[in-house]
Amino acid sequence: METKHKVLWEPTEEIINKSNIKKFIDFVNRRYGLNIKDYFSLYEWSCKNIPEFWSAFWDFSGVKYSEKFRGVVDDLKKFPGAKWFVGARLNYAENMLRYRDNRIAFSFISEKGDRKKLTYEELYEIVSRLSRALKKSGIKKGDRIAGYMPNIIETPVCMLAGAVIGAIWSSCGTEVGVQSVLDRFGQIEPKILFAVDSYSYKGKDYDNLERIKEIAKNLPSVEKVVIISYSGKKKDISFIKNSVYFDDFISEEETGGTEFEQLPYEHPLFIMFSSGTTGKPKCMVQSGMGVLLNHAKELILHTDLKREDVITYITSPSWMMWNWLMSSLFVGAKIVLYDGNPLYPDAGRMWKIVEEEKITVFGCSATYINYLKSINFKPNEKFDLSSLKEISQTGSPLSADGFEYVYENIKKDLWFNSISGGTDINGCFAAGSPTLKVHAGELQARALGMKVKVYDEQGNPVYDKIGELVCEAPSPSMPLYFWGDKDFKKYRETYFEFYKNKNVWRHGDYVILYSKTQGLTFFGRSDATLKISGVRIGTSEIYNIVENMEEIADSLVVSKIYGDNERLILFVKLKENFKLTEELEEKIKKNLREKASPRHVPYKIIEVPDIPYTMSMKKVEIAVKNILNNRPVTNRGALINPESLDYFEKIKDRI
Repeated sequence: METKHKVLWEPTEEIINKSNIKKFIDFVNRRYGLNIKDYFSLYEWSCKNIPEFWSAFWDFSGVKYSEKFRGVVDDLKKFPGAKWFVGARLNYAENMLRYRDNRIAFSFISEKGDRKKLTYEELYEIVSRLSRALKKSGIKKGDRIAGYMPNIIETPVCMLAGAVIGAIWSSCGTEVGVQSVLDRFGQIEPKILFAVDSYSYKGKDYDNLERIKEIAKNLPSVEKVVIISYSGKKKDISFIKNSVYFDDFISEEETGGTEFEQLPYEHPLFIMFSSGTTGKPKCMVQSGMGVLLNHAKELILHTDLKREDVITYITSPSWMMWNWLMSSLFVGAKIVLYDGNPLYPDAGRMWKIVEEEKITVFGCSATYINYLKSINFKPNEKFDLSSLKEISQTGSPLSADGFEYVYENIKKDLWFNSISGGTDINGCFAAGSPTLKVHAGELQARALGMKVKVYDEQGNPVYDKIGELVCEAPSPSMPLYFWGDKDFKKYRETYFEFYKNKNVWRHGDYVILYSKTQGLTFFGRSDATLKISGVRIGTSEIYNIVENMEEIADSLVVSKIYGDNERLILFVKLKENFKLTEELEEKIKKNLREKASPRHVPYKIIEVPDIPYTMSMKKVEIAVKNILNNRPVTNRGALINPESLDYFEKIKDRI
């Protein structure tokens, strides 16, 4: 596939010389007696010398620790299962709270315009008090605490307070429905549930207490429900078992010094969730030390984040970009948290915040940019964007036209940093550098220390043609294990069994790696995971709701590319004597919206005579997705009813 590699931006010598990555190159050259001159030489060195790379970055970043590692990694051939930073001990929260001055850590803005600020000194104080309250409640190292929370300051406060004592954190945003929350938290059995009593979205207020009651009732492990009053007005919560308001729960004691539990690499901090494609979401257990080092690498080297920066991302605690954004505390930057619809009351909402907060790094999804482009919105004509030096974009692929829209309508002189990775690694396989050119439709580079290749179907590395993104070596933030899967069975099935003759992580993305620029273009998921508006959606989450309806015999959901957008298409096989009426369509959508989330609502619902299945009776989503997106179907022989695909071929041009 050809590309013109159109250059949209090129860094000046001043930008290059002031960049963190230039300083890191100089650091590596001095330490190892090398003569690395540019990013791609550094990348090649980092993949050939993985232990040396991480050792250099550990020292360069200034990680706080009580014991340093005896060895960087025990065995790079143990994939999965490699142990990193052997013998080291540190605490993630201590690293996030290493700045304790009067500079702003968080600036919060609600959809209604309510504002709140917290300094680094105040953040340390409140985290210390909450960690003591958790200890008094009996929370100890290894216990799980969970958040059902929006993007407010209290959410990272709760996460950090747990991290102080070695508790394991997991979260869902309030946009997630009750059943989807239970499918996640029910597996990990949290002892404390943090939640808000209400939230706002698109100008409407939503009471959350009935949902909290339902969740708590179905989570017998929960010993205490700690409720944050979003509106500031305390409601009656006595009908929720073991509930207490945050202000009443938190310790009143002033800080007398905080004891940070010193933990090895093997100790988990985060449990992240897969999309739930083939059942309940998989619980991916991730190392605090591994995530800390990986996020620090991506923020310092690949985002060029500095203490004086102001960073925000359009995200929610359901998405790994929330975890990533919180790690900006390590750099001491100011984090702006926005909770609500980023397009409410109009498309200028976030750009007004950029102007007012003097944001330097603005993070968003391809879907957000595509929407602005679709309405021909021009932020550069309405707002002062002089502070803005970088836009970080992730979630789903953005077309070359989308890249050009940014430079034409937002700002000509900024670094557009398109990145891609996954919840699975709490980070990026492909990332950027302020020292490189930006080419239309391309991510600038593969991330440092990530031995990324693109394979064809036979497992051969290829350039300049679409293939599967793989990683040929371990990295520190890959999961320690899946919850309840310490023999790595599910782990291996998920990432390591696609290429039978090679032990590589196959991520499930269609990608081109260009020989000319070393940049990458992403073409969406190659597996059954759906990614809408940057958020992973598991097909089984939809099936569990739709197929409980009396009218539905079976269903299949895939995504289809429409220009710059990827949208959900739901196919339904109806029971006898039922028809797909407008009323039934609305009923399906209502159920999905209320029981899962608005993102689970399909763009189109189409009746089909049959749903394709494999010999082992698994639904065949990939084949239908390929048909709809004009890609070849390679697995007809694995189907028990291959003739069912003929109908999808017949109707694909009308969808």
